[in-house]
Amino acid sequence: MPSQTDPEFDDTLEEDLDADEVEENGAGSANAALVAAIDWDHGGEEIGEGLVGAELIAAFVRRLPNGPGVYRMFGADKEVLYVGKARSLKKRVTSYTRLGGHTQRIARMIRETRHMEFVTTRTETEALLLEANLIKRLRPRFNVLMRDDKSFPYILVTQDHAAPAIVKHRGARSRKGAYFGPFASAGAVGRTLNALQRAFLLRTCTDSVYETRTRPCLLYQIKRCSGPCTNEVSNEDYAALVGEAKAFLSGRSGQVKQHLSSAMQEASQSLDFERAALYRDRLAALAHVQGHQGINPAGVEEADVFAIHQEGGLTCIQVFFFRTGQNWGNRPYFPKADSSLEPQEVLGAFLAQFYDDKPVPRLVLLSVKLEEEALLGEALSLKAGHKVQVTMPARGEKKDLVDHAAGNAREALGRRLAETSSQARLLAGVKETFGLAHTPRRIEVFDNSHISGTAAVGAMIVAGPEGFTKNQYRKFNIKGTDITPGDDFGMMKEVMTRRFSRLIKEHSEGPQAPAPADPQADAEDLAADDAAMPAWPDLVFIDGGKGQMSAVRGILAELGIADKVTTIGIAKGVDRDAGRERFVMEGREPFSLPPRDPVLYFVQRLRDEAHRFAIGTHRARRKKELVKNPLDEIGGIGPSRKRALLHHFGTAKAVSRAALADLRAVEGISETMAKSIYDHFHERG
Repeated sequence: MPSQTDPEFDDTLEEDLDADEVEENGAGSANAALVAAIDWDHGGEEIGEGLVGAELIAAFVRRLPNGPGVYRMFGADKEVLYVGKARSLKKRVTSYTRLGGHTQRIARMIRETRHMEFVTTRTETEALLLEANLIKRLRPRFNVLMRDDKSFPYILVTQDHAAPAIVKHRGARSRKGAYFGPFASAGAVGRTLNALQRAFLLRTCTDSVYETRTRPCLLYQIKRCSGPCTNEVSNEDYAALVGEAKAFLSGRSGQVKQHLSSAMQEASQSLDFERAALYRDRLAALAHVQGHQGINPAGVEEADVFAIHQEGGLTCIQVFFFRTGQNWGNRPYFPKADSSLEPQEVLGAFLAQFYDDKPVPRLVLLSVKLEEEALLGEALSLKAGHKVQVTMPARGEKKDLVDHAAGNAREALGRRLAETSSQARLLAGVKETFGLAHTPRRIEVFDNSHISGTAAVGAMIVAGPEGFTKNQYRKFNIKGTDITPGDDFGMMKEVMTRRFSRLIKEHSEGPQAPAPADPQADAEDLAADDAAMPAWPDLVFIDGGKGQMSAVRGILAELGIADKVTTIGIAKGVDRDAGRERFVMEGREPFSLPPRDPVLYFVQRLRDEAHRFAIGTHRARRKKELVKNPLDEIGGIGPSRKRALLHHFGTAKAVSRAALADLRAVEGISETMAKSIYDHFHERG
């Protein structure tokens, strides 16, 4: 198509279509060449002059071919509204000239269109690649957009030095060496590198530091480097370590572990126990790497797994990376997409942009079926230079991987929904949903945790306009001797009694209503209210149904504050599925909230935080009881004296048998303290 110049829009071309910029992050050569060679038809002032919207688009349609290509729609002030590709430019653009049948998003885009530009391509595959590149760089308002476009980190084993180093790498692969990844985050690379250092003893220092070393560094002393800089290891042995590291990162982990195991056995049989211990520690480090990778599918050598979940007008796409049969982590994305778009539309647009500047694996697994699955596979194959299969598995191990990713996407979106909605609006929503007199400023959530009644604890978390207020959290060690082990009702009664008895004692004035009387001001000004968190809760959530609520109401009635505190029970739904919770309130039949209601996500987040805090408190108490020392029961024995006694006698049992004179001989133990220790054990005996 011959190009025509439009002075108003010509100055955008150089900036928008710089081929060198496309190459910067390692984009495929086919895509870069395509962008460099495009010849835009800018339209011309004589086409559609004075027209806008559908009339303007109709004026362009008459000049368009039936072949594949890419089009750009511009709004006022040269703003790029939309970039699209088509198998037939004429047919696709013609669809925008119809007055009806469009979604609200498309109708608004058509009304705002003030100009269009086009480019023809040889194939629809090239059009798809070009469209993805332009969307990422121009970020049109009406396209699906990736929000997070950071490059992925890799592990690099260098090959430009006599003693190769193992380092974290991000960006263009300009340095000579073997690259392994991608990893989901820098943290995942860091943890893996730490374990690989212990397993293979490879250096991580820079070449300049290596050249100036005259003695081994600290990493050599703590057995995380073999010390090639000062010839602590021969070149041949260090090369063997490098080979083992590459083999492990290339997926031959079983072979490497078998070799280390055999070497450990051989050293042990030769009575070289120091060398055997070294192999043992290296094996443990490899186990640590694989143990922190989660699922490691045996039948998937190289694949990326994408799962999409949409709720509450937002979209989450969870991506898992599998390379050399190992799981290198996952990352959630939250693309900008209109809520009217179906999951397959969003995922298809996302994938094309995702791989615009990233290496493509041989297998891409999806949670939904794409309309243009074959076209996308062809485009990715062209970009990668090898066959790429894009598919939605129906059964087997690959289906399990997709389901696992889908679960992660669902959880990540739930967290995102609770975070993105402003706290003030969520609290205002809580007021409306549960019919409260005013927007709550302090919400308390209670939960219990135990194992068959042992190490039972109650937990209270607090949330308000600023989110979770962790300095207000409280834990309750269940002390009641009359409570049957495992009696949740009894434990909840004790927790509520202790909590509100103390509240009445310390703040007898009771809950105070907020100052603003205007409901609108109450909702909007709440976030800006710098008043201190009130002592009395405006709302109390209990993790439980009618039984727990009856127990709580009974306690509040006994304390005379049943009418001062609003309590709501959160009963788990059918099959304990999140989203099917039933809410129990005084004066109302149990009810549920719509699955996409932001208030439901907010309440779920509150409950999950209370559950997390309760579980953590219970585990800490249980661990403390498991390692409980008899010395802890003696008044005046703190960590320092306890340490001194154990260093002197070896065990607590030896302390209990010690004579008074021996106890006085311990550093830091006075005669009075020695007598207290002696009396404690001998009185018990």
